[in-house]
Amino acid sequence: MTDMRAFRDAITGWAAGGPGGPAGELAGRLRVRTVVLLEGPSDVAAVEVLAARHGRDPESRGVCVVSMGGAMNVGRFAGLLGPTGLGLRLVGLCDEGEQGFYQRGFERAGEPLDGIFVCAADLEDELIRALGVPRVVEIVRAEGDLPAWRIFVRQPAQQDRPPHRQMRRFLGTKKGRKIRYGRLLTEALDPDRVPAPLQALLRHL
Repeated sequence: MTDMRAFRDAITGWAAGGPGGPAGELAGRLRVRTVVLLEGPSDVAAVEVLAARHGRDPESRGVCVVSMGGAMNVGRFAGLLGPTGLGLRLVGLCDEGEQGFYQRGFERAGEPLDGIFVCAADLEDELIRALGVPRVVEIVRAEGDLPAWRIFVRQPAQQDRPPHRQMRRFLGTKKGRKIRYGRLLTEALDPDRVPAPLQALLRHL
């Protein structure tokens, strides 16, 4: 795990304009085959939990899960790591609104588009719809966030939104909340309720 974390750090530094040598050296030493490109840490948290729950160890399979710090960075990461760069296989999970960024980035890097899996709105929306709002509220209660949720839904801006959209917005209102609930909601999923984009991604881990 420490070595793969070093590889992730080397990738991030390279994408930010640093040298590519450390990433290339670690990719060879760790026998990295596939890189999963995700927008941010909340997506990474969910994917890591999903893999663990299904008995998958991505690192032992040569799979590195990377947070890119935003979907607009996918072109840079894909170019460095894909067929035109280190020659690694690329897989991506993205929000519906980000699909264009991923497609253009993969195409420029020479990577097939069949490794891009798209959430209907975003990952949180997929998880909320899979669990149902009442179950998510139970999790919010267990985490001590029920008072904040009740205050949130009484706000005028939330009155005309359906409950699943209210919950989706609530999860993004406090720093760190999406990461924490990304893990918690994924842990709460029944095996037969895993959203289709995550199921497809799981087959590549």
